[in-house]
Amino acid sequence: MPDEQMAGAGSAPVPPGSAPGATPVPAAPPRPLDPIDRSIMRLLQADGRASIRSVAEQVHVSRANAYARINRLIDDGVIRGFTARVNHERAGQGASAYITLKIVQNSWRTVREQLRELPGAAHIALVSGDFDVLLLVHTPDNRTLRELVLTRLQAIPEVLSTRTLLVFEETDLLDQGPNQPPVTGPPPALGED
Repeated sequence: MPDEQMAGAGSAPVPPGSAPGATPVPAAPPRPLDPIDRSIMRLLQADGRASIRSVAEQVHVSRANAYARINRLIDDGVIRGFTARVNHERAGQGASAYITLKIVQNSWRTVREQLRELPGAAHIALVSGDFDVLLLVHTPDNRTLRELVLTRLQAIPEVLSTRTLLVFEETDLLDQGPNQPPVTGPPPALGED
């Protein structure tokens, strides 16, 4: 693994958009999470639209306490945002694949920026092992997937090789089961009941 790719345990991150060689900003140490914080995170992962009242009732704290804890989790960067979980097949993205890439040493940042631009790219990870990068993509069909791999990915000079693993079926571990109510209406703002 290239030195650029392997950050030491005590290294500080460089803020996004900073010039190369910029002085790193010291990262705040992670705050320990108690069982209530972890319960709040699980509830919000299952339903990011849950009201403060609902969260407070389920974790047995006051609404003010739940509100303060959620805001602290957001301010501390533990909760990075709220998103919708999408059924890609229903959204016209019926072909999914994990693609492994071997890349030129010390090219991670360059490759990552090019992968971000790919249509259908959903997740990019720098990993250890037999390959360097794991990429998850969703495309309308296998023809589009083939074009993405053979035309777009393999045209990136720093990509040495790829391997495509088709996804036949996915299970979202955050789903609560087949009887989960359908999503309707706009999401509530944080703090609404």
